Amino acid sequence: MERRIWFITGISSGLGNALIRAVVQSGDFAIGTFRQQEQVDAFNQGHLDKAFAIKMDITNSYEVRKGIETTSNKFGKIDVLVNNAGFGFAGGIEEASMSEVRNVFEANFFGTLQVTQAVLPIMRQQKNGHIIQISSHGGFKAMAGFGVYNASKFALEGMSEALAGEVTPLGIRLTIVEPGPFRTKFAGEGFGIAQRKIEDYQLTVGVFRERIKGADGKQEGDPHKAAQAIIQVVNAESPPLRLPLGKIALATFSSKLAHVQKDLDDWSELAANAVY
Repeated sequence: MERRIWFITGISSGLGNALIRAVVQSGDFAIGTFRQQEQVDAFNQGHLDKAFAIKMDITNSYEVRKGIETTSNKFGKIDVLVNNAGFGFAGGIEEASMSEVRNVFEANFFGTLQVTQAVLPIMRQQKNGHIIQISSHGGFKAMAGFGVYNASKFALEGMSEALAGEVTPLGIRLTIVEPGPFRTKFAGEGFGIAQRKIEDYQLTVGVFRERIKGADGKQEGDPHKAAQAIIQVVNAESPPLRLPLGKIALATFSSKLAHVQKDLDDWSELAANAVY
């Protein structure tokens, strides 16, 4: 079988790094993105004929267009797009500044959106492809102290769910991957913290902030196993729209679904009477 071409954003560490290694081991070819040219050069020297890296900041429209064009011209196709690049951010809704909020959305939503839009014409011409959107269990259920990040991932999931309906008739598949806590650098040095802190939120936002910092490197999730799960989904004949990863993610989903069902049960009569 002809090897597939994967395009994976954000491969410097964590899930992106584990995934590109797993893709290469599976026999497929992968293109990955870094934000620094020295990272690109080092990667390409060690992965001749197996993988290829390019410099691309997903928040930079010019670099996105150039990166996708380079990939299409050099390799002729993109079979799997994995939108992995992004970052976490903790802070109360009142604490977060508008510039902090915009930075989160630029990476987690707008950056992912413009990469997706750049790849879609290629997949439409091929009449096949699989888009993997790396979201979070926090893209399904919000948590105090994580609201800005939650909002960026909720936006990603809303866009992706609609997109799945638009592209399925064109032979393009889409899966939203929603990991729980994994042993990546997500909660490490790249994690954003609101500069403003309000004492009234110490028992909610403050507790969450400390828990995130204390969990770095101790999370339940294994990124290498997550990478294998993603490859298995791409290989599946009927892949899911959503794939929560990890026991905590599964618990998050169950909790949210139970809460929504309770509200429906308790308030359905009032809701039904609000017509005509």
